[in-house]
Amino acid sequence: MTDSYQPPNREWWAQRWIEVLESFGWIRRLARARVYAREGNVKSLEFKGHKVIAKVQGTAPEPYKVTLSLDPFTDEQWGYVIESMSQQALFSAKLLSGEMPVSIEKVFTENGLSLFPFTKFDIHSRCSCPDPANPCKHIGAVYYLLGDRFSEDPFVLFQLRGRTKEQILEALRQSRSQSRKHEPDIRSLELKGSPDSQTYPQASISLSPEQFWQYTEQLEPSLVVIAPPPSSETVLDVLGAIPLKPDIAEDGSMVQDSSQAAMDYLKSVYQAVSQQAILTGMNVGAESE
Repeated sequence: MTDSYQPPNREWWAQRWIEVLESFGWIRRLARARVYAREGNVKSLEFKGHKVIAKVQGTAPEPYKVTLSLDPFTDEQWGYVIESMSQQALFSAKLLSGEMPVSIEKVFTENGLSLFPFTKFDIHSRCSCPDPANPCKHIGAVYYLLGDRFSEDPFVLFQLRGRTKEQILEALRQSRSQSRKHEPDIRSLELKGSPDSQTYPQASISLSPEQFWQYTEQLEPSLVVIAPPPSSETVLDVLGAIPLKPDIAEDGSMVQDSSQAAMDYLKSVYQAVSQQAILTGMNVGAESE
């Protein structure tokens, strides 16, 4: 969308927030809100729990009060999300470095949740201005400023769903700690006694390179299926023409296309070898029956 509000250095998750809001059909209402956001009309913005409280300067002498919130997830829902996050160390590393993992939305959707608003009814907002429209330009300005906050700190997005940065990181640490408790203790796998006192069985299989491809045991005939390839295309066709210099006569005419001649020869060899391999395999199969 060409008219989208895109300040410099907007992160993908912040831009995703803006795109979701604009997809609700509020483009005309949000047009003035973008101007308010750019001009700094949002005088203050703070969190009280999962709710956002802001003051936005309008045409009146006193700023209007804006409140905004999303439905917070329950403790049980957050438990499922944290468990999914803890299974991937990359999530903790990314979040600690101030980045939102690209696949973060998948973690929520796999648990039947949506991190971003799914419909416009998921957003609860109110403004003290006389404009009955929702969102008004003051609420819209807060939407855009929140996007800037998301770029600065991705945990702000989680706070709208009811969890602070400290709560999420602590829950991740506890979940990963519990997972490690169930991992086998590597010390229990150590050999008892000194290495000198250990006896090990001798290898019964020869490691001689000359015998690597030899198999002396009889094969089960029903497990051996020999069939021609499903396509006549060979690896030579995949690799393409061989870049050889053509043979040129004294008068400048081309005597022979060296590249095509080499390709034709290799194809004939390839075909002969393939046929011989099939015949050899069939003979071996017949002998084993």
